[in-house]
Amino acid sequence: MTSRRPLRQLPLLLLLPLAACSVAPVVADREPDQYDADDVLLRDHPVPHVVVREAFVTAATPEENIDSPASWLQDGRRMLVATAKATDALVVYDGDTGRRLRTVGGPGTAPGRLQRPNGVATIDDRYLFVVERDNRRVQMFRLPEFTPLLVFGAAELQQPYGLWVRASGDGYEVLVSDAYMAGEDANGDDIVPPLDQLDRRFRRYQVARDGDGWSARAAGAFGDTSAAGAIRVPESLFGDPAHDRLLVAEEDVPTGTRLREYDLQGRYLGRDVGAGQYRAQAEGIALMACADGSGWWVASDQFADRTVFHLFERRGLAHVGSFAGQVTGLTDGVWLDPRGDARFPQGVFYASHLDQGVAAFDWRDIASALSLPACAQ
Repeated sequence: MTSRRPLRQLPLLLLLPLAACSVAPVVADREPDQYDADDVLLRDHPVPHVVVREAFVTAATPEENIDSPASWLQDGRRMLVATAKATDALVVYDGDTGRRLRTVGGPGTAPGRLQRPNGVATIDDRYLFVVERDNRRVQMFRLPEFTPLLVFGAAELQQPYGLWVRASGDGYEVLVSDAYMAGEDANGDDIVPPLDQLDRRFRRYQVARDGDGWSARAAGAFGDTSAAGAIRVPESLFGDPAHDRLLVAEEDVPTGTRLREYDLQGRYLGRDVGAGQYRAQAEGIALMACADGSGWWVASDQFADRTVFHLFERRGLAHVGSFAGQVTGLTDGVWLDPRGDARFPQGVFYASHLDQGVAAFDWRDIASALSLPACAQ
């Protein structure tokens, strides 16, 4: 999530080959986390980490404001999609090379059209869910045609950003973060609501088959209202049903940016994650889930020059190490696809880069750099 500010031109960066560089970009249209996070540079903070070279970085398109990626397999081929907030569209890439393939959507309110798309998730290699901040809704598409199937949430959502989707019966449960604010102050900065008004930070929806189509039902809201567990500035969330765990990013830097542990019923469990690691801002969250119940959470710390990705043990949430790319910076959304193919035999981790594109990391390179054991799927 980035805050509201006038557009300033970003340097155009690379596709391949990669070259190490250190750039402090200044980014457009920053959002409810109004804080000088773009001035927080990794080079100014002694955060322990290893460097992992990117497998690729897509061609830079600063006019689009790329935010969040997700992937799916299409006839055995890995595909990648990312939200383009400034152009109200979705950008489709080859998931193994980063080559741009097509653009989907465009501004509007009709099904298939978008207004400020932000969070995105794929599931079952068949469906795509997209959060639209300015249409205050979620859309469901069928892949690979991007056929619009369902629109929901507009009756409840005020300023949605992120989402997490899981299978539920013959349909899906969708959790959506809602960054509603209490107006603006004299400087035009958003005002975080008082604690007792943060009980609707996350909305729950049940999406089910309805004849030949789909329907969605609002299934409640949740959010802790204690000083310890409340989420002042929400966006990213990701669940782990095997351990009844939901990690949510607290982006509010003055409060202390970190991840908070909830259960899947929406109750704060009293534990925070990464309080000793985060120095910039907690953003995207992903999970490398191994078949035996082990694995690693991967979560981004949004430095403006180079993002640091912190890894936490799946079961106990202990910090196991951190890495940064050679160039990847200002990361918002992330996505981890654990499935192997010829290009990425042990999976691939995607991260948005400078609001201009998407970077990819081979999981083998991450695991080698951090001495992680093999992860059977």
